[in-house]
Amino acid sequence: MQEDRAVCTIDRRRFLGIVWGGALLALIGQSVAAMFHYIRPRATIGFGGKVLAGRVEEFAVGRVNRVLAGQFYIVRGEDGFLALWQKCTHLGCAIPWVEEEDLFHCPCHGSTFNRNGEVLSGPAPCPMDTFPVKISNGEVWVDTSRPSQRRRYDPSQATKA
Repeated sequence: MQEDRAVCTIDRRRFLGIVWGGALLALIGQSVAAMFHYIRPRATIGFGGKVLAGRVEEFAVGRVNRVLAGQFYIVRGEDGFLALWQKCTHLGCAIPWVEEEDLFHCPCHGSTFNRNGEVLSGPAPCPMDTFPVKISNGEVWVDTSRPSQRRRYDPSQATKA
């Protein structure tokens, strides 16, 4: 009758060794997965990557539109689209667009900028930085990972619709 019993006995020491080994392998696997997730490059949507500002027809010529997700303004002028970073070139304060004055007015130290981001009064040393604009299938995309500094506004900085 003893021949019918399955011989599948395992002693306590070996059982605990298998359990501890499995737990250790699981911990190492999770650590490697977490490290891979941390160091892998990501396609960023939002500030620091490509941001969908909207459709071309949403932007009227002569208007300044704020895009919160990208921390920039879209200005559609006669020359095309210009994406201006809302950061002041003096000390980095967020610059609001003041519709009544038709200018950007830095609340920190009083710099003013026109709708193309050019300095009208200091202490800001240079115009507002811009981001590259790409129009694809009627959508306006802005790459906020690559701000561009400039000395003055030039119509070639605007992207044609």
